[in-house]
Amino acid sequence: MTDLTNPASNPTLALTMALIERASVTPEDAGCQQLMAARLAKVGFNIEMMPFADTLNMWARHGQGKPLFCFAGHTDVVPSGPVDAWHTPPFQPTIIGDTLFGRGAADMKGSLAAMVVATEQFLAQEPSPAFNLAYLITSDEEGPFINGTVKVIETLEARQEKIRWCLVGEPSSHLQVGDVIKNGRRGSLTGHLTIKGIQGHVAYPHLADNPIHKAAPALAALATEIWDNGNAYFPATSFQIANIQGGTGASNVIPGELNVMFNFRYSTEVDAEQLQSRVYALLDKFGLHYQLEWTLNGLPFLTEQGDLVDSTVAAIEKVRGITPRLETTGGTSDGRFIAPTGAQVIELGPCNATIHKVNECVAIADLCQLTEVYLQLLINLQQRLTA
Repeated sequence: MTDLTNPASNPTLALTMALIERASVTPEDAGCQQLMAARLAKVGFNIEMMPFADTLNMWARHGQGKPLFCFAGHTDVVPSGPVDAWHTPPFQPTIIGDTLFGRGAADMKGSLAAMVVATEQFLAQEPSPAFNLAYLITSDEEGPFINGTVKVIETLEARQEKIRWCLVGEPSSHLQVGDVIKNGRRGSLTGHLTIKGIQGHVAYPHLADNPIHKAAPALAALATEIWDNGNAYFPATSFQIANIQGGTGASNVIPGELNVMFNFRYSTEVDAEQLQSRVYALLDKFGLHYQLEWTLNGLPFLTEQGDLVDSTVAAIEKVRGITPRLETTGGTSDGRFIAPTGAQVIELGPCNATIHKVNECVAIADLCQLTEVYLQLLINLQQRLTA
């Protein structure tokens, strides 16, 4: 029986370890994409590197003229945090029992390795499939997401190169590989609110205007407002205050302004313009003197059942023997830049229990199962297109 913990006999494990040992803290790639590109070039991919400012991106394509399936992901990782808090060095991939430890093991170098190995195995079976394959890989997903996927998509759109199906390898699974598929994500809208007052001495409040006192009822109204009730695919829109700051630090000074940062995670029942309009109306109702700037971090998207979702569900059922849940919860991903082009987009990767934590890890068996699921997905698409 094959020893899954032996990199010599487990190609997904070996590639994951090779990627982890490259310390690609965002926006650094540290040679990860070159490693993937070399493997993909051997099986017929055309490799196009797309550097933008401090970010390295890779667009790799196999074939022309057919519907395009794309694996998408990122080689960058978050900083390790305190190295002495790790059981083992974060960029020294280490196997302990049946688990692989290292920064990026779950988010998302394990997914990248599973994609490459599944692609190699698929093309060995189907050297001329009924669809084209592509990879969209960036090194700034964990960073400001300015020069990564969004720039690649702009380039592809400008030359009319369209993705029909896209699987993003984000760690979507909860308790076991394949129990959750993300078939959409909520929108994210951030407000940067400054409420103006008049600074003064706390002993002479009639000569000042305390913005904190004035803001409190308005902020309470924003926090208790029902923005929508969600729908069959999305939970209700949520409003959360993320940061609040006011005052000089002295106990005898009324502050001159209050700064509040808040965020909406919103469903498809509302759009960003509607949320902005309702916020303005609430603030104006309380007669505040304020400034408000907005950052739209991502639009909501949804991929309903169809070729991609159905093929992926069937792959998980065959390989894992479980039926996955379709969910749209969680944060944002680079899928938000790909979906607006008309592509069907889902996210499927390993378990997410340790992502961004010290001692990030992935079960080695999960890497193998994820590879099998990706391979079966490609087989299912091939069968659908040739039926």
